[in-house]
Amino acid sequence: MFSTTTATVDSFNRRLGSLTLFKNYRFSKPTRLGISSNMWRNVSKQACKGLFRSRISPPSQNLIFTVNTDILCHLGKQNRTGHVQKSRFQLVENFGGCCCSNNSPFLFDAKGYSSVAEAVSSRDAEEDGNFDGGCRVSKNSSFRFDAKGYSSVAEAVSSTDAEEELAPVDKIQELLDEMKREEMRKVAEFRLKNKTKAEEDPASVDESQKLLDEMKREEKKRVADIRCKNKAVSSNDAEEDPTLGQEVQELLVGMEKEEKRQIAECKLKNGVNLRNGMAEGKYKELRKRQVKTETEVWEEAAKEYKELLMDMCEQKLAPNLPYMKSLFLGWFEPLKDAIEKEQEVYRTGNKRTVYAPYFVQLPSEKMAVITMHKMMGLLMTGTEKGSAGSCRVVQSVCSIGDAIEQEVRIHKFLEKRNKKKRGKGKKNQTVESTADINEEEKLRKKVIDLMKKQKLAAVRGIVKGHDDTKPWGSVMKTKVGSRLVELLVQTAYIQPPSDESQDGVPDIRPAFVHSFRTVTHDAKKTGKKYGVIECDPLILKGLERTAKNMVIPYMPMLVPPTNWTGYDKGGYLFLPSYVMRTHGVKQQREAVKNVPRKQLEPVYEALDTLGHTKWRINKEVLSVVDRIWATGGTLAGLVSRFDADLPKEPVTDDEVEKTKWKWKLKSAKKENRERYSQRCDIELKLAVARKMKDEESFYYPHNLDFRGRAYPMHPHLNHLGSDVCRGILEFADGRPLGKSGLYWLKIHLANLYAGGVDKLSSEGRIAFVENHLDDIFDSAEKPMEGRQWWLNAEDPFQCLAACITLTEALRSSAPEEFMSHIPVHQDGSCNGLQHYAALGRDKLGAAAVNLVAGEKPADVYSGIAARVFEIMRRDAQKDPTVFSDARHARALVNQVDRKLVKQTVMTSVYGVTYIGAREQIKRRLKERNTILDDSELFGASCYAAKVTLTALEEMFQGARSIMNWLGDCAKVIASENQPVRWTTPLGLPVVQPYRKLGRHIVKTSLQMLTLQRETDKVMVKRQRTAFPPNFVHSLDGSHMMMTAVACKNAGLSFAGVHDSYWTHACDVDNMNKILREKFVELYETPILENLLESFQESFPSLQFPPLPERGDFDLREVLESPYFFN
Repeated sequence: MFSTTTATVDSFNRRLGSLTLFKNYRFSKPTRLGISSNMWRNVSKQACKGLFRSRISPPSQNLIFTVNTDILCHLGKQNRTGHVQKSRFQLVENFGGCCCSNNSPFLFDAKGYSSVAEAVSSRDAEEDGNFDGGCRVSKNSSFRFDAKGYSSVAEAVSSTDAEEELAPVDKIQELLDEMKREEMRKVAEFRLKNKTKAEEDPASVDESQKLLDEMKREEKKRVADIRCKNKAVSSNDAEEDPTLGQEVQELLVGMEKEEKRQIAECKLKNGVNLRNGMAEGKYKELRKRQVKTETEVWEEAAKEYKELLMDMCEQKLAPNLPYMKSLFLGWFEPLKDAIEKEQEVYRTGNKRTVYAPYFVQLPSEKMAVITMHKMMGLLMTGTEKGSAGSCRVVQSVCSIGDAIEQEVRIHKFLEKRNKKKRGKGKKNQTVESTADINEEEKLRKKVIDLMKKQKLAAVRGIVKGHDDTKPWGSVMKTKVGSRLVELLVQTAYIQPPSDESQDGVPDIRPAFVHSFRTVTHDAKKTGKKYGVIECDPLILKGLERTAKNMVIPYMPMLVPPTNWTGYDKGGYLFLPSYVMRTHGVKQQREAVKNVPRKQLEPVYEALDTLGHTKWRINKEVLSVVDRIWATGGTLAGLVSRFDADLPKEPVTDDEVEKTKWKWKLKSAKKENRERYSQRCDIELKLAVARKMKDEESFYYPHNLDFRGRAYPMHPHLNHLGSDVCRGILEFADGRPLGKSGLYWLKIHLANLYAGGVDKLSSEGRIAFVENHLDDIFDSAEKPMEGRQWWLNAEDPFQCLAACITLTEALRSSAPEEFMSHIPVHQDGSCNGLQHYAALGRDKLGAAAVNLVAGEKPADVYSGIAARVFEIMRRDAQKDPTVFSDARHARALVNQVDRKLVKQTVMTSVYGVTYIGAREQIKRRLKERNTILDDSELFGASCYAAKVTLTALEEMFQGARSIMNWLGDCAKVIASENQPVRWTTPLGLPVVQPYRKLGRHIVKTSLQMLTLQRETDKVMVKRQRTAFPPNFVHSLDGSHMMMTAVACKNAGLSFAGVHDSYWTHACDVDNMNKILREKFVELYETPILENLLESFQESFPSLQFPPLPERGDFDLREVLESPYFFN
């Protein structure tokens, strides 16, 4: 017999749901209820743990059970108070039941009673006085429950003996059996449906896995609740019976095992093994494609060019190729031959160079493809600022050298083993013993076997352990890259189309030119000379359209990224992946490498959570983007696909007119260079979108910058990008909207439309959407042919995606059941200042940035603008002869608005200086053309910057004092020639990278190159000014990662963009609750005290300033603030 506590009994009821079998059945004292083991088995088998509903009545600590009125007659009649009369049962201390005598028999069947319980609880039994424990069940048989060792009527009725005698448990059992049959029917339907789906499409079992995962989460939650409540009551019970806790624990463990067994059985019977939410076969197929993408991308490109060349030779005509691809094909063979010739010279030893051993490690065709694609990629992304179609030599040679080394390392291990295998039988292989060769052969087979089984982590470990290749170093990579660039310049030519060529000899000219430029600084008269690679203008014309032919190694992944377990262990399967972007800073890299793995587990878990979010392409929005782009762009924030017209040179000798023309020409050329860069950027984004649009889902592995902020490792199309990126992307998993989801989808649409709508209260934003439903429907159905309301939005493509989803939902038969894939955003309100307000417990600052509840969102920019206006209004009334800025105040007082001060307020968290603020405001004033005189514009900008910074200090005194304290601490440390370092709340070590750079001259065949190297001297000023913003960024990164993990544990999909958190519309309420709780949890720790303590421990001989004074703002108010994130 098991004994159960109140908490356990209560858990049964939760498992059963709404089934209530007992009603108003009171026992006066006992804390436990005796139940037979047979009854326990029945309960367990039926998964019906809710047979009893119990609660503790506060005044008397009595145990109350309730019973369904349909079976009330079997378990006792009620009196008017709803309680069983005490005279009906003689209660026993250790169990709820009745003591019956062994003297008088009582024939209950003769009086029409249908069960022992009914007879015993009847008035006849009361009148009989000493009702018998050996009641007569029928004329031919008797049932003596006391003789069989039962201690109560309840136990007897629940026993097998009672079941045989048609005791009242029959009726309960019938109900349980009916439930079991219904459950089995549903499971059978579920399995049959799943099995059919799995046969048609293995990926269709995702829904099944979601259901199983949800069941598992619910089970874990229930078990946790049981354990929690069990602890609350177990102390008293344990004193009465020490075995009680152990018995309950055994029961809970059994429940968990049973749940796992059922899930495993379900998977087995479905005939489908699930891995990462998809069928095993589907997963292996995608993983194989991912491995090929990462390891064979250059090889496949080289193979394609070779096949095209063979086709051309056989057919004696050029294939129908895009313009840029035909250029690549024309450059490929001459460059390949030149590289091969160079390699042959190095191998024969006829030419000695220090980089020769590195130059011969890859096939010539692969090196040619890498060189061409890397160079064109650099020209597309515009590494040389302000110069379309050019890049600095030092950047190009370093990039190509890095790519060559990376490719060598990926394949060198297997190639090395293959060579040894081929040479195993040769007689001249005397260097290695037979045993060594056998060992190498075993190792090679092991690696190949692991590759086939997709055991990539094991392969990486073996390769790392047996790869004796030392890092090339920057000098060798630079020399190899330089020679390849030189060969490309020498072999690549371009010929204009026939209609552009003049009569006579065709105009064949170099595709690339190596030249030098000089840059001068305002403060220096002498210039600095540097080399550039420029492409021909004809290439420039086609370059922006060549993205689809470019090799992009770090594409979104087809399978979930490898979980992070170390500095270079995680992310992509084979491509080099590092948990932090250290940009060559040795101290930061070593700090992350040397920290214990356990300390970084919260960070790793957060990055894994972000990386495992499933995305897909929104094909409807992509189609609209393609249509706009095909017709020339210019709409919805897309750049024009055409250059601006250049002004014609005036036919005049007037120098003033010529000077004006030169300035206009310079401005037009600058505009065209910017358009070119933006066009290349859009082409790369769209190229990735088109490659991924037919994938069911894909993933973005994440890593960190040195401050601890998370970023996707794929650089082009990701959710941190522009509006077009965010509009094209959506969650791959859909979830039904529900009532709250519809509400938040409307809020989200209003926020995206913006234009002041996002500053309204939630009710105001809902009303805005309701009033524009016709426009929303028109935008969704006819985005290009209709009224194009969505184009007026601040984020048009995201707004269009929301319009489409809302329209489909509202026009469906059940809007609340509509499956939505839209990520709904919740954004912080000037998040940097929110963190400062929490650090300083600043009441005034907290109210300004929505840490305190309000009827509508507080707008910090409007608040600062109002303060600036008041100061200027007062200054404008002063005498200009006494107060010189009075005339500036009069000129500006009517121009003050949130736009004028917004950039300065935003950058205040980054420690914006007076000069920075002046330049920001000067640009805004210049846009308005209200102050035409340059000297007046400068003076007005100086005054406005000073007033704006004053208003900021008044409103955010706490933030300013903390910024100053952080800067002072950094100055103390940097003055000792030490970088500022700290550990984030999640355990991530941070080292500021600002050191003075030295120069290292490398002589290459192309030119003399100057490489920058870190020195031992830190930049004191940079260490001081950068520390406050970097420290706050490390805190907002910690908050985001804490929220990500908590959302994952709650079963939510999550994506983060620094201070913008995304989830499904139906889950926004849950995410809002979580992110507020995590913010409070973060700042309830003594962050500044811990920081000061770490400084003092690291530098015990230094004197640090005391902590700044802080206010008395109650952090718990954040939990109730609706617009904290909104």
